[in-house]
Amino acid sequence: MEDFDDDELYDDKLHQEYKRKEREMSFLDHLEELRWHVIRALLAIVVLAIVAFMFRAPIWHYVILAPSRPDFWTYNMFCRLGTITGADFFCIDELPFIIQNRRMTAQFTMALSSSFIIGIIVAFPYAFWEFWRFIKPGLYNNEQQVSRGAVFFVTVLFLSGILFGYYVVAPISINFLTNFKLDESILNEIDLTSYVSTVMMLVLACGIMFQLPVVVYFLTKAGLITPQFLKMYRKHAIVVILVLSALLTPPDIISQILMCIPLLFLYEISIMVSNTIKRKEDKLLLEEENE
Repeated sequence: MEDFDDDELYDDKLHQEYKRKEREMSFLDHLEELRWHVIRALLAIVVLAIVAFMFRAPIWHYVILAPSRPDFWTYNMFCRLGTITGADFFCIDELPFIIQNRRMTAQFTMALSSSFIIGIIVAFPYAFWEFWRFIKPGLYNNEQQVSRGAVFFVTVLFLSGILFGYYVVAPISINFLTNFKLDESILNEIDLTSYVSTVMMLVLACGIMFQLPVVVYFLTKAGLITPQFLKMYRKHAIVVILVLSALLTPPDIISQILMCIPLLFLYEISIMVSNTIKRKEDKLLLEEENE
């Protein structure tokens, strides 16, 4: 009898050891799969960065340095608005500054860093698609149905933020900062790295902040926030948005308002998203209880 119990205990230990190794292999398999998703995403970024570096001359002239010239699209639209409304101050005839390079290696390092950032921006939809391919199989069927189109909406929000930052926030900020003078005798000779870092920061910040509805979606799915919570702390959220707008934009009221308006709009959309997710979860829970 004792021998039988010992054999049964031994078999149970073997079974537990087998299960443990199976879980470890499964975990390692997931890590291996994640590694290949990351490698493919990074490869796409590197390839696009190389392409951007090869075409650096037109990219710098027509994209990166474009907001530093009075003929930029945004300034032309402001001038048309001024012509329609009779407000001539909307027209920007000149931007009183020049861009200088004061370091031997600055232009080369700026070409590399800007190419890499452009690679990230252009490859973002594919990189997120790779990330989504990894996490999607771990979702339940109802979660996959609710999150259908996640790659599309994340991409649209990100690119909308990038375009908003590039065509609205960045040029208005540049216009304000270059026209603000302590004295007429002071010339604005802007360093190349300062100009590029300012433009990149504003553009990328808008692209990231426009992901607010997506963040709220996943936090709601995780049960960390509810629509009631978002509504209750709406006033606090407005204060946070105002602070972020003040930190990310120059200290002029126009730029801050232009940053606040879309963020407030996205916050209201986030409440609607959270409310939709909550209603669907409550409906599924009710159906399970009735069964």
